[in-house]
Amino acid sequence: MNGASAVIFTSGTTGPPKGAVQRRTWLTGNAEADADFYRITEQDVVLHVLPVHHASGVGLTFLPFIIAGACIEFRSGSFDAAWTWERWRRGGLSFFSGVPTIYMRLMRYFEEAIASRPPEERVEYVAGARNIRTMLCGSSALPGPVQDFWENLRQLPILIRYGATEFGTVIKTDLDPSGTPRNSVGRVVESVSLRLEDDGHLLVKCPYMFSKYLHDEKATIEAHDKDGYFKSGDIARRDGTYYFILGRASIDIIKSGGYKISALDIEREILGLPYVAEVMVVGVPDEEFGQRVAATVSLKKESGGGSSSSRTRTELTLQELRHDLRTKLAAYKMPTILRLVEGELPKSGTAKVQKKILGPAYFPPNYRDISEVQVWQSDSKSKL
Repeated sequence: MNGASAVIFTSGTTGPPKGAVQRRTWLTGNAEADADFYRITEQDVVLHVLPVHHASGVGLTFLPFIIAGACIEFRSGSFDAAWTWERWRRGGLSFFSGVPTIYMRLMRYFEEAIASRPPEERVEYVAGARNIRTMLCGSSALPGPVQDFWENLRQLPILIRYGATEFGTVIKTDLDPSGTPRNSVGRVVESVSLRLEDDGHLLVKCPYMFSKYLHDEKATIEAHDKDGYFKSGDIARRDGTYYFILGRASIDIIKSGGYKISALDIEREILGLPYVAEVMVVGVPDEEFGQRVAATVSLKKESGGGSSSSRTRTELTLQELRHDLRTKLAAYKMPTILRLVEGELPKSGTAKVQKKILGPAYFPPNYRDISEVQVWQSDSKSKL
């Protein structure tokens, strides 16, 4: 049962993709655990829009439904928000699983193309979304404002989970999420052992962990501690039985002026501003502060209905952004570098923003000389 069953490549968010060799028990044991947790039955129909070569696409949106005898409806080709809304409108679905980028695109399409339609037509789309019994999200953090949109629309929250290619889903939000705190990814599931190191690093051990990295014994050894726990690379905190993911240690934790700052916390607040469509926050090297907080922002387009003109704009200054964040973020978390971009931020094949690539691309060593980059001046009356 410990023999190899599949090789799933990591998304390459923090480095080159690695082939995680899955054990045979992963095919059935992990699938049975997910099917039981989400109460999937042969009466369920899931709309599958994720890549089947990705851990979420095969491990959560395929195998658990197969093992439960449910129906899987595939959408071939690249993700299409307009098509997805039309499919939801027709009904007959009980499950949908996506990554944050998918839910953001669907939200944006609703705001730009559906919200301004006649009420009798708009209500059909809303009903289609509400008739889906369970919506799941994983792969990366779902920003609070996006969650709020879906909860208001569906009158039910999207169920968040935490996992990785190497160990599957180990933290899940209960089907009844009423007691789950805001921004929590849920509680640890049965048969999983988690450790939080003093600096917040999350270590994982579970029955369905991968056996090795393909053709890379050194990386396999380095990925585990002496007790066999996998080093997730994620920084987390726990409040009672609930876990919160602060981000990847290598890219999402910014060390500025002696503070350790979660880029995900800043992204959530910026995305909550009514004119922001998408945001990426990274740390940029700085001689004085160690790192500066830098934000790449894409602005929302004005919808055809015109009702959203008060919450859209075509330009944004760093001073305006900081002003709008003044009651939401502590001074030391405020962005001190801003770059506006047109359209959607580039994504990987698994719909993730690759900060390791985009950060240096948008903010190279000579970023101060780039006209599109705004920098908060140190001689300003406001502190960094």
